[in-house]
Amino acid sequence: MPPGKLDCHKRRGDGTLGTDLPSWRLGGRWAMSGLLCYYTLPAPGKAVQAPASTPSGRTLYDVILYGLQEHSEEVSGFLLECDSSVQGALQKHLALYRIRRKVTVEPHRELRVWAVLPSSPEACRNAPLQESAGAAAILIRDPRTARMGWRLLTQDEGPALVSGGRLGDLWDYHQHRYLQGVPEGVGDLPPGVALPLESNLAFMNGVSFTKGCYIGQELTARTHHMGVIRKRLFPVRFLDPLPASGITPGATVLTASGQTVGKFRAGQGNVGLALLWSEKIKGPLHIRASEGAQVALAASVPDWWPTVSK
Repeated sequence: MPPGKLDCHKRRGDGTLGTDLPSWRLGGRWAMSGLLCYYTLPAPGKAVQAPASTPSGRTLYDVILYGLQEHSEEVSGFLLECDSSVQGALQKHLALYRIRRKVTVEPHRELRVWAVLPSSPEACRNAPLQESAGAAAILIRDPRTARMGWRLLTQDEGPALVSGGRLGDLWDYHQHRYLQGVPEGVGDLPPGVALPLESNLAFMNGVSFTKGCYIGQELTARTHHMGVIRKRLFPVRFLDPLPASGITPGATVLTASGQTVGKFRAGQGNVGLALLWSEKIKGPLHIRASEGAQVALAASVPDWWPTVSK
């Protein structure tokens, strides 16, 4: 698939194209291993999803870590990408658990994050872009799933660095990830509420069951080894016109007989995510909107999920 089939989208920010990147520079490789992430730290030139959690094992901050290619271990570091609305809270979180370790945290507002999205699953597999981590730009596959394409970090305009790329917008980006069932940010992963395995973070390479201790590990590991996850965050599509006020996050999802299946989490337009009981998603579902209207919806299982979960 030629690069011309790729779309470039500015990611995160406050909902407008061209906002500053909510990112931080972290220094001190070994000091970070149990501080922030479920997963092991990324090698230079690589990225991992590394959400922070509460002591009770609930997701706290949605984070992607990028390993920087440094010249010595003494100055090794990472770039951390997060939801812009929690920058201050995340900085306090890092400072709280740093204690006396030699970890520096500093904002890098001059950088921008772009999502380079493939136009089809075939474009994901054919990998028209080569990963790189130079001084001017970092281009890395999205660590969550190949369906999310590539991450591009640069001070320059993203489309100029992708030959034949087409400039999209945040609406396109969020539509794409909701259709793929990829949660992101505090709307989809409410801090202190969302559980990592119910949110499918293990499917997105965001949870490690082999690394050393980390905050919130006990509940996460116990749930995994029990092998029973009854509820999951599923992508949903609304089949009826939405009321003018939209669908309220937390609205109850019901079966045709009125049985509760779960709750709507967040969305955009006619797509979104809902936390549902896995065994009950196949029948007709609906939500009673605030105006009293009944809105039908359908849940689906992303084809990139592991077969055992379908």
